[in-house]
Amino acid sequence: MREFTVPPVAAAPQVGGLADAVFDLAEQEPDRVTLGRKGPDGQWRDVTAAGFRDEVLALAKGLIAQGVRFGDRVAIMARTRYEWTLFDFALWTLGAQSVPVYPTSSADQVLWMLHDAEVTACVVEHEDHAMTIGSVIDRLPRLQRLWQLDAGEGAVAELMAAGADIDEDVVQRHRRAVTPESVATVIYTSGTTGRPKGCVITHANFMFETEMLVGRWESVFHSRPGDEASTLLFLPLAHVFGRMVEVAAVRTGVKLGHQPVLAATELLPDLRAFRPTFVLAVPYVFEKVFNAARRKAEAEGRRGPFDKAVEVAVRYAEAMEHKAFGIGPGPSAGLRMQHQFFEKTVYVKVREALGGRVRHAMSGGSGMDRRLGLFFEGAGVTIFEGYGLTESSAAATANPPERTKYGTVGQPVPGTTVHIAEDGEVWLHGAHVFSGYLNNPQATDAVLNDGWLATGDLGMLDEDGYLTITGRKKEILVTSGGKSVSPAGLEERVRAHPLVAQCIVVGNDRPYVAALVTLDQEAVEHWLAMQNRPPLPPAELVHDATLETEIRRAVVAANTRVSQAESIRTFRILAHPFSEEHGLLTPSLKLKRKAIEQAYAAEVEALYR
Repeated sequence: MREFTVPPVAAAPQVGGLADAVFDLAEQEPDRVTLGRKGPDGQWRDVTAAGFRDEVLALAKGLIAQGVRFGDRVAIMARTRYEWTLFDFALWTLGAQSVPVYPTSSADQVLWMLHDAEVTACVVEHEDHAMTIGSVIDRLPRLQRLWQLDAGEGAVAELMAAGADIDEDVVQRHRRAVTPESVATVIYTSGTTGRPKGCVITHANFMFETEMLVGRWESVFHSRPGDEASTLLFLPLAHVFGRMVEVAAVRTGVKLGHQPVLAATELLPDLRAFRPTFVLAVPYVFEKVFNAARRKAEAEGRRGPFDKAVEVAVRYAEAMEHKAFGIGPGPSAGLRMQHQFFEKTVYVKVREALGGRVRHAMSGGSGMDRRLGLFFEGAGVTIFEGYGLTESSAAATANPPERTKYGTVGQPVPGTTVHIAEDGEVWLHGAHVFSGYLNNPQATDAVLNDGWLATGDLGMLDEDGYLTITGRKKEILVTSGGKSVSPAGLEERVRAHPLVAQCIVVGNDRPYVAALVTLDQEAVEHWLAMQNRPPLPPAELVHDATLETEIRRAVVAANTRVSQAESIRTFRILAHPFSEEHGLLTPSLKLKRKAIEQAYAAEVEALYR
């Protein structure tokens, strides 16, 4: 199949902007709890629709008092927290445009984005961020205001006090001037292949995107019919996926909480305390939950039963998948009995790690291993994998609620057409596709053609209209023997091994394919402890024969999916993981391939001696 369309479930918005939902919901259901806010004491407190509206209004008045006007661009440099959402909707109330900046961005990256976007004001989280801005402020002549969330009483209180005398009607006149075509935000790409580009996203883009997603998937937001829908947002709000979640939750009244730290020690306790009914995450989070459960079982001497529970979950989910697509009868009676046994001993504990109430989740940002998705399905958490880009305002495809096909990124979201070009590139069409790159018509023309977005990703559509992403055009390796190799699938399969943190496949203009592999330090420490071996320093660990054998198993397993010419012939274990701090990962954790190959040029050369 070359093209597949899913019709929209609602008409494209004709009037208004994103902030209208805040005021409309407060008018209709003032006491409805729409957000959860974690206080300094660690306790979660409810925020009602009316309460949030009042804060948005007060902050918008303060922004006006400080000189922010319709069409101005204001940067937000912070982790995922309540105040980010508050600033977003206050800015959108005024018709101003937010420019998200990753909190880990370097001074050079900050300079480029704030200069390119002609930002007039900036919100930062703490002093380190303020110092980053300060180091380049002499080259940002348009930047007039800098507010710090964690300084003194905080930027929010400061601005609300400044706007106390502003008449509410001034704010409302700004809000009524916002149209769907007004620009809502400029989100910069992660810059895997060069300088970040600013994607111009309108109010209409986000409104259409969220209405299509909610219209199709609203039923899965709940743990069970009739309960209060809630989600804990721990994705970075500087990324389009996180922003889409924020917008969808506020526009639909789903209770939204914020968690700024992805580390398990911080995230898991908040999942248990907040108890969301569904979550949206990247595959990394689900991998961490699974690996932590497996390590715990092994430490308690229950590795055998756990592995059996995994196998049963996968078989059960696969049988249910086959039944949904009419190619099988469903789980046998014996398999159902085994599944019921492990439900009480294993699966309930996996769900407890996600807070206890989660029955559905959405995954995006990178590919998820089919077997991992099947395991969670069998354990009682259906993960709907999807696909999208900043340029498509987040999701362009996702697995539908009633027929999930694991290993694919699903069908087009309503109102979207997916087309596979002659060279295998995925093209997208729909009202959520962005209007272009800021100040960069040449780059815009390269990806937009009569409303069609050329994604740069390679994929294929099956007979049911489900999309599978097979790689990126720019990442295709061509060996010196002329064999084209897509590295993504190989890397994903090597990474499925619990000891592997990252994998990068190399081989461009080389005689064969090879790989660099980094280790999951926590998993390796557990693995050594299970063998009654002491911890090893990284320099010794990379030469450990037993560890090398384990990693070789991962490579061999990955090679079974490809031809001999595409297989990884050799690999090298690295002492340290690729990090954003060293310029080897983007803020969204994507590999910067050229930077990695340059940084490890000696190790790559050694693979071909």
